[in-house]
Amino acid sequence: MDGGSPRRLAENESIYRQLNERIEAGHELTLPNEEVAFLCECGQLGCNAVLGLSLREYEEIRDNPRWFGLAPGHEMPELERVVIERSGYIVVEKMGVAGAIAEATDPRDED
Repeated sequence: MDGGSPRRLAENESIYRQLNERIEAGHELTLPNEEVAFLCECGQLGCNAVLGLSLREYEEIRDNPRWFGLAPGHEMPELERVVIERSGYIVVEKMGVAGAIAEATDPRDED
């Protein structure tokens, strides 16, 4: 695994997810099917990939605290599994320690 421990990678991914939450908030007047530029939520340091997602697609990802939107090829099979493949992006589900960290750092958690 390149880039650090599963814990550190999961923390990096959570930071990208928080940034994407802010991007979404800035598009509150955007139509649900209009494309918005979101950041790849992979754990690779220095990743600057941009994903073109509609707000509806982004909400589909955010419905599950263990799901993250990534550029194709940025997945790490030792930490996650691909659950959705679409043109221009994939959705992965974090497993094990990475999944627990994803849930614990979910900015939408009401607890």
